[in-house]
Amino acid sequence: MATRANYALVTVLEQLGPSADALDVPWAEFAGDKSSVYEFTAPADATDAYLELQAYDVGSFDHEILLNGEPLSGFDLPPAEGWQYWMDAVTEERLQAGENRLQIRRDTASEDAFAVGNVVVNWKEPVE
Repeated sequence: MATRANYALVTVLEQLGPSADALDVPWAEFAGDKSSVYEFTAPADATDAYLELQAYDVGSFDHEILLNGEPLSGFDLPPAEGWQYWMDAVTEERLQAGENRLQIRRDTASEDAFAVGNVVVNWKEPVE
């Protein structure tokens, strides 16, 4: 069966941190310890999924990307000064047919503050 690539673009534009003035990012809405929940749709037969995320000024390994309420495996957001573009695998059981929910959760044990730009969720789907 032939497949094609498809994706969902999720525009986050939020700052996570202990306070709204922790970073100078006027384009980002302060969200506190968790981003808003963002929804996107995937087909029933999506495979080989992965996620790409733009992040600004991440300082801790322990922040998490949640997909449908469950954290992705491994390090979700590695520390880096300034902008970074990070990719993480999405297991088949995390990406659901139909509506999916995406959220970023800050490690509250740290004083780290960071911002998230766009998130792109990619997958393969059959060509009909």
